[in-house]
Amino acid sequence: MLKLIIGNKAYSSWSLRGWLACKQSGLPFEEVVVPMFDADWQARRAAADLAPSGGKVPTLWHDDAVVWDSLAIIDYLDSQTGGTRFWPADLAARGLARSMTAEMHAGYTALRSRHGMNVRQIFTPEAPDEEVAAELSRIFELWAQARARFGGEEPWLFGAFGAVDIMFAPVCTRLVTYGLPVPRFAQAYVDAVIGHRWMQDWIAAAQEEEWVIDKYERPMGT
Repeated sequence: MLKLIIGNKAYSSWSLRGWLACKQSGLPFEEVVVPMFDADWQARRAAADLAPSGGKVPTLWHDDAVVWDSLAIIDYLDSQTGGTRFWPADLAARGLARSMTAEMHAGYTALRSRHGMNVRQIFTPEAPDEEVAAELSRIFELWAQARARFGGEEPWLFGAFGAVDIMFAPVCTRLVTYGLPVPRFAQAYVDAVIGHRWMQDWIAAAQEEEWVIDKYERPMGT
């Protein structure tokens, strides 16, 4: 069986991606939540289950195979499920989906650093700074392009929930948490992502966590 090691559900955006990927795979998996940044964090990172990944979460174990990094986990699970659950079948759609996913994986550093994920909070809305606004504009541009070309009648970016939606799910939570400005067309997509049953399960579980990381419990920079 698969075993997925994740960090705090309230805060860990990469863990959310790995967890959604496991859910999307349809394969049974054991979920292990480890609190981050507490007094035991360094020792926990060096323990047997996390040591091969350098203490990164999420970390996926499958028998003696170990995979870390959310995008690598998506690709591994895609290979385990016949290549049918994560990416569009159409080549043009797949090319755009992979490009958007790679850009999300590597970019949008201003949004990430200034608006950390916290699914337990909704802060008073404030206007984003120039760098964050530019990144949001790029994200919404890509969402519009994908929806217009490949969205169809479903609410997801490429017609069916898949890898791209998994990668952008934490962005949707940030838009809600910080009250960041969202165009009308994009709001429907954000609502669909947040309302997905797996997202609702994750958010509900986050409310039950006892761990608190103070720096994520207030608007970034305050």
